[in-house]
Amino acid sequence: MKKLFLLSLFIIGLGFAIFNFKGLAARGNYDSIVLDFREDVPAAQIAEKLSAIAKQYHVNPYLNSEFSVKDNVYIVKGDEKLLNALKKSDLAKQTESIEPNYLYYALEIPNDPEYSKQWNLRSINIEAAWEETKGSGVTVAVIDTGVSRVPDLQKTNFVKGYDFVNDKVEASDDNGHGTHVAGTIAQSTNNGYGVAGVAYEATIMPLKVLSAGGGGTVADISEAIKFAADNGAGVINMSLGGGGASELMQEAVDYAHSKGVVVVAAAGNESRDSSSYPARYPHVISVSALGPDGEKAPYSNFGAAVDIAAPGGSEAGKILQETIDYQTGEPIFAGYQGTSMASPHVAGVAAMVKAMGIENPDEVEEVLKKSALAVKEDPLNHFGAGKLDAAAAVKLAAKGQITFRDFFRWLRENGYLNLRFWFDGGAVALLPKILMVLGSYLLAWFLRNYLPGWTWGLNSGLIFGSSGLFFLRGLYVYDAPQWPFRVLGSSIPELGNAIQGTSALNPIFASVLIPLVLVALLLGNRSWKWFAIGSGIGVASCLLVSAVMMPHVMWLGEGIWARAFLIVNALLCFGLSRLAMQGEKQTA
Repeated sequence: MKKLFLLSLFIIGLGFAIFNFKGLAARGNYDSIVLDFREDVPAAQIAEKLSAIAKQYHVNPYLNSEFSVKDNVYIVKGDEKLLNALKKSDLAKQTESIEPNYLYYALEIPNDPEYSKQWNLRSINIEAAWEETKGSGVTVAVIDTGVSRVPDLQKTNFVKGYDFVNDKVEASDDNGHGTHVAGTIAQSTNNGYGVAGVAYEATIMPLKVLSAGGGGTVADISEAIKFAADNGAGVINMSLGGGGASELMQEAVDYAHSKGVVVVAAAGNESRDSSSYPARYPHVISVSALGPDGEKAPYSNFGAAVDIAAPGGSEAGKILQETIDYQTGEPIFAGYQGTSMASPHVAGVAAMVKAMGIENPDEVEEVLKKSALAVKEDPLNHFGAGKLDAAAAVKLAAKGQITFRDFFRWLRENGYLNLRFWFDGGAVALLPKILMVLGSYLLAWFLRNYLPGWTWGLNSGLIFGSSGLFFLRGLYVYDAPQWPFRVLGSSIPELGNAIQGTSALNPIFASVLIPLVLVALLLGNRSWKWFAIGSGIGVASCLLVSAVMMPHVMWLGEGIWARAFLIVNALLCFGLSRLAMQGEKQTA
């Protein structure tokens, strides 16, 4: 019975993987087919084959370009039906490949004319992050010199702020610093003007605490932090700092954190081995600055309390946003540099992470750090957890979530939005198609999120860990010993009783011991480690099924102790595999 149950599970899983493999591997649209003829095939023979294709399928094969002559790469217009027909024809003998001529698309690139000058946004992989979210629904408080609604902030969402310097509601900018920072976070984007912002659908809350000269008091800044927390801010950016600790500000930061606000601050520009305050406080994400070369900017503080690094600019390339001329108050596009410019990059990505549904500020910080591009050699902590990566952050934030946006994109990429797919076969085929599409999406989602290293090594480990080559177990060859067939036909937990010829599981084999040895031996090998991981998962499933259906273990009997032993070891196997699956950190 147990074998039948395992076999059923295996067949169901394998069936989904095989029948929906197209949906996992062939993600993409195409309207033409690539014929890559072998270089050793004579030109006359290629011409003959192309002529036959044209006549039989009523198409017109053509060279892809003038550079395709040497490689014999031809294109023919066609769909999946023609592709399958060509693959099954004798044409395959003369070609290196016959495959879809997939259509690739540029990631979202805004139409802002000066976007090409924003090296900083591309360096944090913002275009891929925009495929998931733009920060909609999250308010970012900019605690700075105020924010003026320059033309490239006209389409940005704002909520009411406050001017703590002059004690008035209107928090306009008389310096330019705060407007520049707000632009990095949420400059109006795709408006055909100027430049882009990180989380351009987020909402800005302008809070002025610094005067026209750029200075401000601890009391004003502390009040602004509490104001932001009490008025719906999800993220606070403070591109400011000083050398003195303040209990009042520490209390304000703790208050904001307790209300679920992510607090981000600049590490400081003194090239010193420690962050400035407020970046040094607990519950504040301290940001150091990178230049265009990806190295620590010369001015940036580093060392103690630095949590992450982001583009801050240098003389080789500054951070371009629209702000105001502090002398005239008129809008200008200006390049600034400093950790003040680095901090809003992190605040913007924090808003994007929040928009993906991560609310707890500690979890947001963990996502930012885990997704950062780690730097192996960083003895002085120039980079903290690493370099900010917006795309990796939103991807990590989305892990485990089934979102309509992801499902819709998956439908589009696999051609399931084509009405012909749904109408072909009539009403009878509609329900099976719906089940097939939903099933294959869920499988794709599961593999992408929880088994990103899905390989044949993993698959083999799952088989040998859970069921073995069970069809060999009952194989009988005249005059041949039976134990080799029993061993090959057994899962890892069953190896002991297969050798001994008993139905009771041997606790040495039916435990975490063998998966532990496999992981210890193979974890350092990039390919074979997945066999070890798969074996651990397979053994876990086999032990759980045995615990439920047939808890019979040598020396422990068939009662509660045998069941407890199997369950505990199953959990240990699963935990071991989970630990081994922890992805290697990205490195620069």
